[in-house]
Amino acid sequence: MAGQFYPSDPKELLASIEECFTGKLGPGRKPGTISGPAIRGLVAPHAGYMYSGPVAAHGYLQCSGLEGLRLIIIVGPNHWGIGSGVATFQEGTWRTPLGGVEVDAEAAKALVEAAGFVDFDESPHRQEHSIEVQVPFLQYVCRQGFKILPISMALQDQETATTVGRALGRLVNGRNDTLLIASSDLTHYEPHETAQKKDADLIGTVLELNVERFYTVLRRLNVSACGYGPIACVMTALRELGVREARLLKYATSGDSSGDYNSVVGYASIIFT
Repeated sequence: MAGQFYPSDPKELLASIEECFTGKLGPGRKPGTISGPAIRGLVAPHAGYMYSGPVAAHGYLQCSGLEGLRLIIIVGPNHWGIGSGVATFQEGTWRTPLGGVEVDAEAAKALVEAAGFVDFDESPHRQEHSIEVQVPFLQYVCRQGFKILPISMALQDQETATTVGRALGRLVNGRNDTLLIASSDLTHYEPHETAQKKDADLIGTVLELNVERFYTVLRRLNVSACGYGPIACVMTALRELGVREARLLKYATSGDSSGDYNSVVGYASIIFT
């Protein structure tokens, strides 16, 4: 997705990421030492950087204070419906203009064995952006030393999400060197005020880490969040780990960047501590 969702030139990419942090919708400063409770999870949007990058930067700013990260699990939706219903990557390196990030083959193998229906399948990842766009942010904030476990979800029903989430919780139980990221945009292509109202109700259930209410609100309001399964999956995993605190850092829509409020996409940055 380099050259599409984010710049393909390394210098331009770094400048774009820094603008996400320092621009008007961003947190207003570059990453540095952040004090506060340790972050265990994150909801981050995945549109083009010019639209959702500043919102994502709020969460990644908080991640800049984390030390000793070794495994970052990124769960994203499969927009194209290609390949397995839930797919991870067996081994290899994901390359961006900022360099390569290795897949944690041991963690991937453990997940496939634990979850039962997660497959090794590269095909869903080949043209999917939802996981990939998070990687340059992680490279910028965490520098090096971490591996990723990418999980692409075409099946996003509650049973699938909670089953995978519980497996992830068991996988990282007892580890303090992991971060879980749910990649999702929220309401799609509705008026700004409508999107704000729907997304506020859905975000409220995320802040409670209440997966049951999350799916109830999703259905009742017909919220067109594209990564609802990944959000529920990460919430489930974090509850398995004893996490009960969440905080909304930033909400905005594409209209706040483009000026077109007639048909927007909603973006939120949420951290779990």
